[in-house]
Amino acid sequence: MILDPRQRSTTSAAAFDERRRQLLAEIAEEVARTRDYLGKAALGERVMAALAKVPREAFVPAESTAAAYENAPLPIGCGQTISQPYIVAVMTDMLEPRAGDRVLEIGTGCGYQTAVLAELVARVYSIEVVRELGTAAAGRLRRLGYENVELRIGDGALGWPEEAPFDGIIVTAAAASVPQTLVGQLKRGRRLVVPVGEAGGRQELMILEKAMDGSIVERTTLPVAFVPLKSAYR
Repeated sequence: MILDPRQRSTTSAAAFDERRRQLLAEIAEEVARTRDYLGKAALGERVMAALAKVPREAFVPAESTAAAYENAPLPIGCGQTISQPYIVAVMTDMLEPRAGDRVLEIGTGCGYQTAVLAELVARVYSIEVVRELGTAAAGRLRRLGYENVELRIGDGALGWPEEAPFDGIIVTAAAASVPQTLVGQLKRGRRLVVPVGEAGGRQELMILEKAMDGSIVERTTLPVAFVPLKSAYR
């Protein structure tokens, strides 16, 4: 069961707001500690503002509400998780989102990363392979007023070809290798952010930037731990 934002138990909105502020401070501290991996000591102001606005408590199971603003992943059912807020912030910043962008997200999950992106870009196209999660996320995002999101149930490794090319692509599960279909759906001059590696083994967060001549520049950043990307083409 995912908690409806209108049913936040006994915790007040002011208490959640304070927890959110504390979480943002923790994220800023962790970014500073990992600056050597990230190549920067602070994330962009727009990204941090989006994290400050999205109510994470609305995206976690009811029994996890008290832990909604811990800087940690949480289970959301169906063997999936809501990512650690620090990772959400870092991946969003790596994408370098712009206000007019059209962005593709692979792995909607509970919709939290989707909502963060929706605060920053013109339109988010999000694909979820688990129907139960995707259906619940669509309803949740609609209730929260995110009208610039389109959600599809399907194989994320195939992307969304009829809406391509995208100004940015973000993958929220670990691919065994970089999905070349997604690389093909990325605009020149823009970025694909994806964790790469096997479940239970070494995984690294990668940034792939498509140059204006169509060549790809890859950069490896953080060691990470994600659930595997579910795909018939994995």
